[in-house]
Amino acid sequence: MPSLPNPQVTLRECFAELPDPRREHRRLHSLWDIVGLTLCAMICGCNEVVEIEEYGRKKIELLRTFLDLDNGIPSHDTIGRVFALLEPRAFRACFAAWVESLARTIQTGTGRHIAIDGKTLRRSHGPEVKPLHLVSAFAVENRLVLTQQAVDAKSNEITAIPEVLKLLDVRKAVITIDAMGCQKEIAAQIKDQGGDYVLSLKDNQPSLFEDAAALFSKGLETNFQGMKHQQWSTRDDAQHGRTEERTYYMLQPSQAWLARHPEWKGLKTLGMVYSERQVKGQPVTSEARLFISSLSLNVIALARAIRNHWAIENRLHWILDVSYREDDNRSRKDHTAENLAWIRRVTAGLLAQEPTKVGIKCKRKMAGWDDDMLLRIARHAVA
Repeated sequence: MPSLPNPQVTLRECFAELPDPRREHRRLHSLWDIVGLTLCAMICGCNEVVEIEEYGRKKIELLRTFLDLDNGIPSHDTIGRVFALLEPRAFRACFAAWVESLARTIQTGTGRHIAIDGKTLRRSHGPEVKPLHLVSAFAVENRLVLTQQAVDAKSNEITAIPEVLKLLDVRKAVITIDAMGCQKEIAAQIKDQGGDYVLSLKDNQPSLFEDAAALFSKGLETNFQGMKHQQWSTRDDAQHGRTEERTYYMLQPSQAWLARHPEWKGLKTLGMVYSERQVKGQPVTSEARLFISSLSLNVIALARAIRNHWAIENRLHWILDVSYREDDNRSRKDHTAENLAWIRRVTAGLLAQEPTKVGIKCKRKMAGWDDDMLLRIARHAVA
């Protein structure tokens, strides 16, 4: 885990030790100037390196108030070459330490929840290059990506998640992961690092899944007689005639039941969500999902963790696809796709902190129109 900077330390200072991969005689523009320009341009709606260069030329006087730019604005070829050469682990470490510090300064006080999930950059492939798949750790309360790990296929998430966890301080945090991350080694690592887990359980863990399903089936048949359990129901009335009712069940298995699964470190409770969804004019659909947890018996805490896990889809992946058009980005030379993906995630987090009640896509345009708004959004990064 990188050492965390003081909250007053700027991102520029965090980048002071980042090795510059260019030959010294070819460094016409400082590394920080290129990174700072790219951050501001992406906040303002630029998605491609050509757009970043043109933004810089139009806003050079503003940019010179916090960047040096002694030799003007770098060309798009220079910007692309730098991000292709930068070693992703070192680049990530500079950002991740700073973002973790920022996350702590704007902590909402509702408890730390870190959701881990993967996303494929669909256009990042070439004739001999597989699409880049990134596993991200997302701080749900303040909508910041804490770190990410690149893998060459979704099936490799199992090996990437432990690497992501190693980069995080998860003490007193609740970690949520979908069924692919429901592995006994991952559960043990979370507990060893001082966190708690809520993991989606499916039949990729057949013995545990069957035992948990049987226990809930028995509980429902007997109204949970003799079982330590809690339940809680919610109803969402959405627009366009859609409603969804969810009932959350949480039970604490007996010691004898837990003793049959000693390989699951810290396992204390099981969860089930039964949901019924009705769209006007269509049949009711239902679904039951199972979870394992190291949390104590508290069904509202479980429900919050399960429900908020989808923030990584709704507040990050959806935004990257719709507002940043990430799936259309064809950057793929060397490390370009991974490094620019990280900047997209950082800027999405900064935009989320801006309180104007509009979407991220609109905020990006507004920042491009209004220099004061840009400076408010970027103050944590370039001040």
